[in-house]
Amino acid sequence: MKWRGRERSSNIEDRRGRRSGGLGGLGGLGRSGGIRIPTGGRGSRGGISGLIGIVVVLGIIWFATGQNPLDMLTGGSGSVPSAGATSRQLPAEGQDELADFVGVVVKETEDLWNEQFAAIGEDFPEPVVVLFTDAVNTACGAADSSVGPFYCPGDSKVYIDLSFYDQLHRQFGAPGDFAQAYVLAHEVGHHIQNLTGVLPEFNRVRQSMGQEEANAWSVRVELQADCYAGVWANYAGQENLLDSGDIEEALNAANQIGDDTLQRRMQGFAVPKTFNHGTSAQRQEWFARGYQSGNPGDCDTFSGNV
Repeated sequence: MKWRGRERSSNIEDRRGRRSGGLGGLGGLGRSGGIRIPTGGRGSRGGISGLIGIVVVLGIIWFATGQNPLDMLTGGSGSVPSAGATSRQLPAEGQDELADFVGVVVKETEDLWNEQFAAIGEDFPEPVVVLFTDAVNTACGAADSSVGPFYCPGDSKVYIDLSFYDQLHRQFGAPGDFAQAYVLAHEVGHHIQNLTGVLPEFNRVRQSMGQEEANAWSVRVELQADCYAGVWANYAGQENLLDSGDIEEALNAANQIGDDTLQRRMQGFAVPKTFNHGTSAQRQEWFARGYQSGNPGDCDTFSGNV
């Protein structure tokens, strides 16, 4: 990705080096408040007039933690058990370069979504991205690095320990700067879902849902965030930011963090009824759909099969 020398977002909150104690992280019809999803902009071919769905707080969760991500959706009192391994911290120089990279990618996502929301006459409240080390306190409770990058709708912030990117490469076989960018764009996708009002609807209906049903709807919202990441990748291409192989890096990352691939890696077999992010094939398909279209209106994962 051609990111060096480009403007960084002003919405970066750097908490690296601070210590934070403790650990604290569907099927609804219609929208409950919020704004309608943007359907215009570059490459627009029409779109959906509304949104059916839910939002999940976590972006990527390690199955080794044993924590169901749905348990953190409302920022409740549940705790997130540690995976038992400390994160591998990068040298300060490498961390600072990654922080610059994150700032540039976030700025580019802001440019896209400001454009999309302006096209429907709406302002885009930009999310804040928090960089932290090891553990962090949020409006959704406290979490540690084992959770991976996540979005908290309670404070409209994305949280990431930059050591995650080393894990993405070394542990999960997804190297490359555009694999890293895909992760950020996915989390910003959850912010879009929060703005459209689907989280209040999820909080309203979740109490009556069984675990398997909640997992199934979680898959749909995660795939939509993947599609939104693909829409951003399309925008990055139009801005001439892509290098050869960038899209392949993102697709490989989507493959490596699919529920089936992660479960087989962690426990040797997959249990489909526990999937809450989507299979590798599904995640690749929906990222590719957003990339090919460039239109968020084509990211309707809530109608029909996924």
